[in-house]
Amino acid sequence: MAIEKHINFFELEKASQKSGCPLCTIISDRAHRYIDNTLFEHITNRGFRALFRAAGGFCSFHSQGLVSFRDGLAVAILSRDILEDRISCFDKNQQWKPKGRCPVCVEREKIEQEYLDFLAQSGGNSPEEQELRSFFTASDGLCAPHYASLLFTLKGSKRNVPEWIKNFQEQKFKELKNRLDTFIELSAYGRQKEFAQLDKKDQVVWKEAAACLTENIE
Repeated sequence: MAIEKHINFFELEKASQKSGCPLCTIISDRAHRYIDNTLFEHITNRGFRALFRAAGGFCSFHSQGLVSFRDGLAVAILSRDILEDRISCFDKNQQWKPKGRCPVCVEREKIEQEYLDFLAQSGGNSPEEQELRSFFTASDGLCAPHYASLLFTLKGSKRNVPEWIKNFQEQKFKELKNRLDTFIELSAYGRQKEFAQLDKKDQVVWKEAAACLTENIE
């Protein structure tokens, strides 16, 4: 099935113009908007409040991010629910255990799957797919965890990873490894002059490697 130019296409195009994994960028941006919308729109929604409370609120990582939002009243209301449950467990000398998962983490997984499915459909030769290939292959490509997720998503299905993605991604990883080999070799004592001749990007290639091997969870 050929892809169409809808929001996924345009978000991927915009994210591909930035440094780093485009999927990490999209997921982080949309997760941030999800929290913002939650604080603004869902604070009076009893169903959401119940799910949020059962989950024990956001996970530690996403809870830390709440201080960057300006809706103090919404954060206070949600925090009060969780604190009440904690106090109840303290009074009963019981260990508190959440009965659900962080809503933001759940949302991130949905967004990730949505875009992995979208990329998996891009193996044709329609004008839209050719345009997608053009801007995506000009980007930094997927991080290793997201590429692995794409492979796992299609494993056992009747579809394969589109050949253009496989070739682009795996060549990227091999080139990165070769650059790391050169960086390590020229970091040896007595090879400072050779190291200084490396491209500026290659002198800090370890930063690319660290980013490539770790999914951005902001």
